[in-house]
Amino acid sequence: MKTSRFAKAVVALGVVTALAGGMTACSGSSSSSEAVAATVNGSQILEQTVTDQIEQIRSQSGLSETDAWGEFLAENDMTPSSVREQIIDTLVDEELIKQGAKELGITVESSEVDTYVNNMKANYDSDDAWNKALTQAGFTNESYREVIEESLLEQKVSEHFEQEAQLTDEDYVSAARTYASYYNGAKRSSHILFKVDDTSDEAAMAEARAKAEDVLARINSGSLDFAAAAKEYSDDTGSAEQGGDVGWDILNSFVTAYTDALKGLELNQVSGLVQSDYGIHIIKVTEVYNAPENTDDITSLDQIPEAFQETIKSMATSIKSNEDYSAWLKDLEDKANIVINDMPSDLPYDVDMSKYQSSSSSEASDTTSESESQSASASESTSESSSESSSESSSASANESSSSSSSSSAAA
Repeated sequence: MKTSRFAKAVVALGVVTALAGGMTACSGSSSSSEAVAATVNGSQILEQTVTDQIEQIRSQSGLSETDAWGEFLAENDMTPSSVREQIIDTLVDEELIKQGAKELGITVESSEVDTYVNNMKANYDSDDAWNKALTQAGFTNESYREVIEESLLEQKVSEHFEQEAQLTDEDYVSAARTYASYYNGAKRSSHILFKVDDTSDEAAMAEARAKAEDVLARINSGSLDFAAAAKEYSDDTGSAEQGGDVGWDILNSFVTAYTDALKGLELNQVSGLVQSDYGIHIIKVTEVYNAPENTDDITSLDQIPEAFQETIKSMATSIKSNEDYSAWLKDLEDKANIVINDMPSDLPYDVDMSKYQSSSSSEASDTTSESESQSASASESTSESSSESSSESSSASANESSSSSSSSSAAA
């Protein structure tokens, strides 16, 4: 689905809003006599619906004042007309998804909406509190249910494409090549924990340390195997049966002391005694994953540690299902009879943009004015003294980027 530049601009303000297919309420009433903004295979998108969407977002974003709205649009290189187009595009996609879902046999039962709404209502002490929350968010009970139904329908359509996604070995290899570098340097470790309930208890800590030192000495001398020691001595019962294995650091979250010690260890190296809030640890690095510099060298998913393979498969499935979903929606768009009508006059969000300029436009205008002034001055100077002059100007732009990361919890 298309991502509205208006949506991106609103998010950039730090305002939590949801456009059209998200969770935006429509407060206006609908009737057949209202102006029609667009039709999708004969189904109407009312102008009032588009206006309600935009006005709701303006209100949530603190842009209700005309000047604030005009300046916001100018700063983001938008106009009332372009915002309307983006909202209509989103509403058109919503309608296409509804129509396409019917063809796929996907529906949402009223009971499913009931379950979702009741789960949300359970977070409030009374019906009055719930209704007040809806009102503050710009919803009625009916409009909220409609939005939930649309959301559940889109979720089901998305799940349909995930279930139907047909992936080949090459799809998985391609995903492995894409994400292998993310796992580069990941370490798998095992530990032996000598637990102390209260680490401020010096006597208890001294006793645990003495026991740990004895076990560590035998491990280092080769008289005691690390995995066997974990099974016999570790107080972390969850990992002890696995020879102390606590998995890969990139997939888990360890206490800081453990993580810091792990960073300084090489493959098969055993740490000294490491103190944490849990007591005393002895740590061993059992595996290290080094991604190939040339990811084309990855020709099989088996070249990736097994613990990472399911995540990579999941990402590959997500990529493929998103591609299939987008192709399906694009096909619906290509086949649909979509008519977008001209923007009416006197809409509440329509402002005279000639009154507003973005900072970059102002700078460009200032530069142009200065250049013109210099040129006029040079012309006068040439007329009077037959000398020559010139001026230069330049402009710059910047790009934005984002990244994300994820982690899961583990025993430490």
